[in-house]
Amino acid sequence: MTQPLVTTAWLHENLSDPKIRIVDLRGGVLPPSEPPPHYITDRAGYEASHIPGAAFVDWQVDIVEPGSPSNDISSPESFAELMGRLGIGQDTTVIAYDNTAGSLSARFLWCLRYYGHTSVSILDGGWPKWIAEGRPVDARIPDVARQTFLPVINERLKATGAEILDALEGAPMQLIDVRSPAEYTGADSRAERGGHIPTAINLPRRMLVADDNTLKPKTELRQIFVDAGINIDAEETVLYCNSGVSACFGMLAMETAGASGLRIYDGSWKDWGSDQSKPIAQ
Repeated sequence: MTQPLVTTAWLHENLSDPKIRIVDLRGGVLPPSEPPPHYITDRAGYEASHIPGAAFVDWQVDIVEPGSPSNDISSPESFAELMGRLGIGQDTTVIAYDNTAGSLSARFLWCLRYYGHTSVSILDGGWPKWIAEGRPVDARIPDVARQTFLPVINERLKATGAEILDALEGAPMQLIDVRSPAEYTGADSRAERGGHIPTAINLPRRMLVADDNTLKPKTELRQIFVDAGINIDAEETVLYCNSGVSACFGMLAMETAGASGLRIYDGSWKDWGSDQSKPIAQ
């Protein structure tokens, strides 16, 4: 497995490496209190200007199972087709970036890892940092050779609602909710009900991001986890958000701080909060 983060300087120096594929996932997520649409894809921004050689991935469509109410990961067949079309094969190193301080890129990193591709990293600071530093951009859409991507599912990276429900009845599992405090308490919600999964600890994603949109240093992250009551050495930790995007950034932060045994509840609150049989807390 490669390091989960690369710097803008490193990527600038390696732009011409033919084994690297850069993926642009620009877009955004608005708070549930704002008027819809809440989920935004910035294909127009990509077409106007992007990091040289970057391909675009629509985080709402390309890596999502069609019809999934909670935006679950796309099927192995669909994901493999997309990766092959993007020129991502078994020996390709993938560098993902976005304009959301890493949340959309972290989701893409998790998707690739879930399907067995571990040579993937996130551009720390993303598009805003790249632009602020005056690094090169262009508007050319790359023409790449199709590759063969062979998905091998890593089930340990994904948790289900049923597994979490079982854990609430006694099995050891640390639950981390990376949504906003308003969503955690139920004041805001993207699901039929508001609140959080019982025993879950609230760790808002923005707490993990530095002012320059990079991930905070390891020592700061560890102190944040301690202050929140999170056990960095827990045997199993499951993170969730609304639909499994911001949770992947939380996983990245915990991994950087030294945690292991990390999993994502892919359906997250959209799945749990809309299931009337599941218990909730507020």
